[in-house]
Amino acid sequence: MNNVRIQKAERLIQKELSVIFQQNESSFLPGTLINVTVVRLSADLSFARVYLSIYNPKIKPEEIFQIINDNKKQIRHALAQRIRNKVKSIPELAFFIDDSYEYSKRIEELLKK
Repeated sequence: MNNVRIQKAERLIQKELSVIFQQNESSFLPGTLINVTVVRLSADLSFARVYLSIYNPKIKPEEIFQIINDNKKQIRHALAQRIRNKVKSIPELAFFIDDSYEYSKRIEELLKK
């Protein structure tokens, strides 16, 4: 499989999922900022691992993550509506919490000590 093709599809899915989360934020996650940090596709483009950074001072990220997983079918459908003319098949989505920001903050704090 062409690596450039996979990278283009990853960028497309990342961009479109970001737009979906921005537009649908008020419907199921009011006051929450969801950032799609990384999308990794399988070689056959049938499975996508989506890493999310979640920001909401009132709700724990794990609770928001559970809401996102509960609405996975609706999110995939919205993605399909946006990219159906650009890809052959819509990949299955698996969401993961990206904690790299918190990890880097922790490392910086440890280095300051």
